[in-house]
Order: sequence, then C-alpha cells, then structure tokens
Amino acid sequence: MPRRGPFVALISAYVVSVTGTSMSAIAIPWLVLTTTGSAAQTGVVVFAQLLPYVATQLLAGPVVDRLGLRRSFVWGNAAAAAAIAVIPLCHALDVLTLPVLIGLVVVVGVCRGVADCANGPLVPVTAEAGGIPLERAAGVNAGANRTALLLGAPLAGVLVAMFGSPAVVAIDAGTFAAAAVIATIWIRVPEPTPVPGLGVRRYLRDLGEGLRFVRGHRLILGMMTMVAVTNLLDQGLAEVMLPVWIRDEVGTPAVLGLISGVAGGAAVLGSLLGAWLGPRLPRWSVFSVSYVISGVPRFAVLALSDSLPLILAVWFVSEVFSGTLNPIMSAVMYERIPPDLRARVLGVARSTAWLGLPFGALAGGYLTEAWGLYPALWVFGGAYFVTTLAPFVFPSWRRLNDRPPVADDGRVDGEDSGSRSTRPARPEPPSRRE
Repeated sequence: MPRRGPFVALISAYVVSVTGTSMSAIAIPWLVLTTTGSAAQTGVVVFAQLLPYVATQLLAGPVVDRLGLRRSFVWGNAAAAAAIAVIPLCHALDVLTLPVLIGLVVVVGVCRGVADCANGPLVPVTAEAGGIPLERAAGVNAGANRTALLLGAPLAGVLVAMFGSPAVVAIDAGTFAAAAVIATIWIRVPEPTPVPGLGVRRYLRDLGEGLRFVRGHRLILGMMTMVAVTNLLDQGLAEVMLPVWIRDEVGTPAVLGLISGVAGGAAVLGSLLGAWLGPRLPRWSVFSVSYVISGVPRFAVLALSDSLPLILAVWFVSEVFSGTLNPIMSAVMYERIPPDLRARVLGVARSTAWLGLPFGALAGGYLTEAWGLYPALWVFGGAYFVTTLAPFVFPSWRRLNDRPPVADDGRVDGEDSGSRSTRPARPEPPSRRE
C-alpha cells in the first residue's frame, strides 16, 4: 500500500461513518417528533445519545491509549453498528417505546465516543506516516466531515420521506460496520507501544495528565469553551428549532434534508478554501470574522422570513465561513499536543467543546415549547452573537497566528508551565512537514 494509503483509508472510513450518522441525526429526531408530536421528547432522546458520547470522549482517552488507536476505532464502530441496528428491529416488532429508544441511543453514544476518541489522534498519525502537512490533513479531515454531511443529510430527507425513519437508521448501522471493516483492513500505521495494565490509579493519573495539559493552554481552553457554547446553541437550532420550523411552515422532512445538504456543500467549500488559503492568511482574522458570520444570520433568517430561497442563501453563506473554522482549530491542536498525549488531550478537548451538545437540544426543546419558536430563536441567536465576540475581546486569541514547535519536553514554547507533560514527547518523524 502507498505511504498515504492509511490516511486515505481513515478519511474514507470517516466519510462512510459520518454519512450514516448525519442520516440518523435527521431520522431519529424526526421519528420521535412525528410519533409523539413533542419537541421536548425529541430533545430528551438527542440528549440521551449525546451526554454519554461527550462523557466517553472525556473518560476514554487513557483506555484508548492502552488498547491502541486502530483497535479502539474498529471496536467502537462495530459495537455502535450492532446497537443501532436494534432500533429498526424493535420498531418492526412494535416494542420501540421511548425508554427502549433512550437505552439504545445511550449505548450508541458510548460506542461512538470510543471510536471518535481514537479517530482524532489517528489523523496526525496517518498524516505523518504519509508525509502530509498537518494543516492540510486537518483541512482534508474537516472537508471529509462536511462532504459526509452533504451526502447524508439530503439523502436522509429523501429516504425518510419515501421509506420512513427506521429504514434510514438501519442504513446507519451498515455505515458503522463498513467503517470498522475499512479500518481493520487498510489502516496499519506505527503507534506508540501501549503500557501494560490500566489500574485505577494509573487511569486517574493519565486522565489528569490530559486535563492538566488543556488547562495549561489558555488558547486551547479558550477555543474549547467558545465552541462548547456555540455547539449548544447550534444543537438546539439543528435538532429542534429547525425541524419545528419546517414542520410548521413546510410540513415535509425533505426540506430539512435540503437545508442540511446546502449547508454541507457550503461547508465543504469553506473547508477546501481554508485548506488552500490557510497557510497564506492570518489565522486570527479568518477565525474571528468567520465565526461571527457563521452563526447569527441563521437564527435571524428563520425568525424574520418564511422564504425558503432566502433561508437557503443565508445558510449557504454562513456555512462557507463555518467551514474554515475546524481546519484552523485542528491544526492549532495538532501542533501543540505531544504525540503520546493526543488521545487523552484531544478527548478532553473534544468533550469540552461538545459539553453543551446534550443540553442544546434539551434547552431548545423546552424553550420552544414554553415561549414559542420565534422567541427561542432570538434568545439563542443573541447568545451566539455575544459568544463569538470573544476573539475580539481577549488578547490570548491573537496566538492563533503563532505556529510554535513542540519542545522536547512535551511543552509548547512560550506556554504556561501548567501545560507541561509529565513525559517527554516522542521525536517527530521527518515527514511531519513537507
């Protein structure tokens, strides 16, 4: 296999898995919304899947380090495939009650948490093995995510309208299984040798090491805090408010897929532009301006207009700017985290960034039912705008423009002493940068 084969295989598995996930992200909330008519219960189901997913991201890092990245990725996807396949089976047997569905999505959330905790560190590992610059790898990975959303969301809308939500969930199970197979066969790269054993003390020590690293890096901590808040607001919009708006104004899930597909296509374009122009443009300017444009207009247009073409246009522009964000944040973290800490630190970073996700759908659902859709849109949109002002207010965000090397002691030059790893970083392979 060519040197870049493992990276290509990882991206392929990621596209397949996220395509299925984006389909179920439409199918499962729509299933609950159409069968119960309750925005609150829809939010509860989304909450039940996301909370264990986020918790697993935080807690699974030391376990992934011991088991190995590839093995954790394969096992996590395979277990998720088995768990989510039970949902359409229970629906066919007419035993899919709300408690049963909640229990199943909890299992899926845990399994996906383990798989994604391994996926993040596999990106720089496979990129380094293939001699791919980290900023370019981050852009390709972000573009793959957006491409999967582009494929999965409109396809889900059409398939849900034609065949129903359970069929789409069954397809999702197949995508997780396919991702596990791809990783098993084609992702073979050198990994850090796992340290034998994982007692409680060692686990807590390793977990604390990742937490201390994030806490000691003000820039990384600031990024994750900001993303946590905006993800909460985005989740309430995407999982509750937008479906409710479509149900009330349009009445067909195909429009939900159309909007999501337009957003995915625009974000792919933004990711590609970010990967291409990223090395040429100052990160702080691109990140700060893009964050403002990517958020507030989407809430405002739903609150002010019922014109579908206008809504599609606003979503497109917002998501083009949104697509530039993840390549910048990923490159910043890959540059600053020692290789032997990546699973733990990226797990902590991801869980921190996603901390608000379980509560976003929950808050969005109850706020929509209590106050109505349009007041809820204005509240969430206003909170989004205030949050995106952080890079303009706090000086530490200017360090986005820095590209510091990782020192031999595992510390980023110029960072706080609290960010120091207790073990030295492994030497980087010569192919890390071209």
